Amino acid sequence: MNLPRLHLIALDCPNPYALAQFYSALTGIDVETWPGYPPEDMPGIDLVHDVLPALSFQKVENYVAPNWPEGEIPQQIHLDFEVDDLDEGEKHALSVGARKADFQPGETFRVFLDPVGHPFCLILKND
Repeated sequence: MNLPRLHLIALDCPNPYALAQFYSALTGIDVETWPGYPPEDMPGIDLVHDVLPALSFQKVENYVAPNWPEGEIPQQIHLDFEVDDLDEGEKHALSVGARKADFQPGETFRVFLDPVGHPFCLILKND
């Protein structure tokens, strides 16, 4: 059966290049720019690696950040990244520009916000 396969996850944002740089620093995945556009004028940009899905960032002129955990503009998607050590993962996320969310609902994961307000989690790897 020819079932659909997840290819990428696209996040809306005001500046695709800046947000791609943040996620590149967070994950170590390279940024792939679109040919013919200077980085600051790209309508979209991708992080590409040898295993799909990839992350993509698309420009939205009047972007408004979601609220975590709930509010006027609730989150509609979030990303989970697996880490071996939550404390080390947190230090790294903060060092590249993440903000730790005030509300932390669990002990085996931590919630952060990227530079434009998308929530994401670092989850403790299960061995």
